[in-house]
Amino acid sequence: MFSANIFLLGLYFLCLLPLAWLLSHWLTALANGQFHPIFKPLQWFEQGLYRIAGINTSQSMSWQTYALAVLVFNILGVLVLYVLQRIQADLPLNPQAFGAITPDSAFNTAVSFATNTNWQAYAGESTMSYFVQMLGLTVQNFLSAATGIAVAFALMRGLAGHCTAQLGNFWVDITRLTLFLLLPLSFGFSLLLMQQGVIQNFLAYQTVNVLDPEAMGQSTQVLAMGAVASQEAIKMLGTNGGGFFNVNSAHPFENPTALTNWLQMLAIFLIPTALCFSFGQLVQERRQGWVILIVMCLIFSPLALGLMTAEQSANPLFAGLNIDQAASVLQAGGNLEGKETRFGIQASALFASITTAASCGAVNSMHDSFMPLGGFVTLFLMQLGEIVFGGVGSGLYGMLIFAVLAVFLAGLMVGRTPEYLGKKIERFEMKMVALILLITPFLVLGGTALAVSLPVGQAGISNPSAHGFSQVLYAFTSAANNNGSAFAGFSSNTVFYNVLLGVAMWFGRFAIIVAVLAIAGSLGLKKKLPVTSGTLPTQGGLFVVLLMATVLLVGALTYLPVLVLGPVAEHLQIFSTVINH
Repeated sequence: MFSANIFLLGLYFLCLLPLAWLLSHWLTALANGQFHPIFKPLQWFEQGLYRIAGINTSQSMSWQTYALAVLVFNILGVLVLYVLQRIQADLPLNPQAFGAITPDSAFNTAVSFATNTNWQAYAGESTMSYFVQMLGLTVQNFLSAATGIAVAFALMRGLAGHCTAQLGNFWVDITRLTLFLLLPLSFGFSLLLMQQGVIQNFLAYQTVNVLDPEAMGQSTQVLAMGAVASQEAIKMLGTNGGGFFNVNSAHPFENPTALTNWLQMLAIFLIPTALCFSFGQLVQERRQGWVILIVMCLIFSPLALGLMTAEQSANPLFAGLNIDQAASVLQAGGNLEGKETRFGIQASALFASITTAASCGAVNSMHDSFMPLGGFVTLFLMQLGEIVFGGVGSGLYGMLIFAVLAVFLAGLMVGRTPEYLGKKIERFEMKMVALILLITPFLVLGGTALAVSLPVGQAGISNPSAHGFSQVLYAFTSAANNNGSAFAGFSSNTVFYNVLLGVAMWFGRFAIIVAVLAIAGSLGLKKKLPVTSGTLPTQGGLFVVLLMATVLLVGALTYLPVLVLGPVAEHLQIFSTVINH
């Protein structure tokens, strides 16, 4: 089994890396304001948008102006999406006559999609009209993804710049990323999905006769319809994760075949991987990009293999059987609970690893049904800060923050002023790094502690003991790290959770973005220092080990105590019960 897991993971990277390398040149050209001739016809449309909005494309921005533009743009996005949900009953393309969304749920969903989290406390097919799904949720999928990449561009420009306060123009960045990157990729990907059976229509829901009325207990069934393929494409490419249907990519209309499942996994990591290559190209040191990518792969691979191995173990408490009976009678091959048989355990576990590593949150199986150690891996991948590939843009700028921390720690050890890419790392940068590293744990640990200590928070837990704690911990980990996946047994569609998780999503996204842009602006103003014999090399094996150790140590020291209270305790409870029995 383990050799098969290694083969599957190796095949995945073998498919991913060449595609990402090709895409990286496209991204680098966009960051530098260059265009492929194929997009010339769209430039008139782009210029028209600038004229309508009154944007001066030649004006570059300081980090303060860039950050203000990011915040204003996304606040407006939240307001628009909130209003669309509240007046949904009066909008067109609503064949099922869905009513207005409640204020707290509308707030949570608006913040969720604007922050690239796509946490869904509702069932899409029974709550949202086609109009809101397309012009509300799907539009925010594009814009939130473009925002993340734009911030990564700004940080790369700061690292590559020399004595300049200018980080580019946010309005130009987000327009070009949407028009010339995300829209073409999503259009092509949606065609592939439709060819495989993902639906794309505006029909009213269809009533069909069931094949076996006696087994079903009913003679007919209502099948939800909708413009699914177009939302599915950007959901994956933009590491958004919000599905058209409640069960997300486990639904056959979103993810019908083994091929679509494979393509969706590739789409999730495609842009985050390509950005690593683009980083090396933009700073004119390709090996720097490879270092970041290698660290991501070295952290991700053993965790993914660990999750696959955990799910290939039978649950000894299944139907009260012992370990041998469960493996031989009910769970031959592993833990199939909560998984689609058309994907199997391996592909489901790999999908779960990818989606929690990449800030995507899409699911093709129910994480609440995973073995405790499988849940441990999904939690830990998010708690590392969504930087092991991470979201589009956010994964790269998060990992670069850890790179700054790594060179600072190395500088302390040898008594020298730390430098990264020729830029001195000084007090201001380290204050911002410390702020970034503290924001998310504060939101995760503080939110979890508050929820489990109050009756209104405890009401959402569907399972007692350690697993119930894991449900709450997973929710706040997912929200604050802008992932969006959930332990499915957790009931979060309440005023308490909608508001608290919405706040966690907002600050988990934009407090970090502002601090990242502050670092970019500070580094851009500095001179690029020449490499000397005392400069720490940041493009070799030593720095790979240093960076990887920094990421793992910060994650472990921050979250290991709560992981012990949750999935580790549950694992020990299961197996101690079997041994005692």
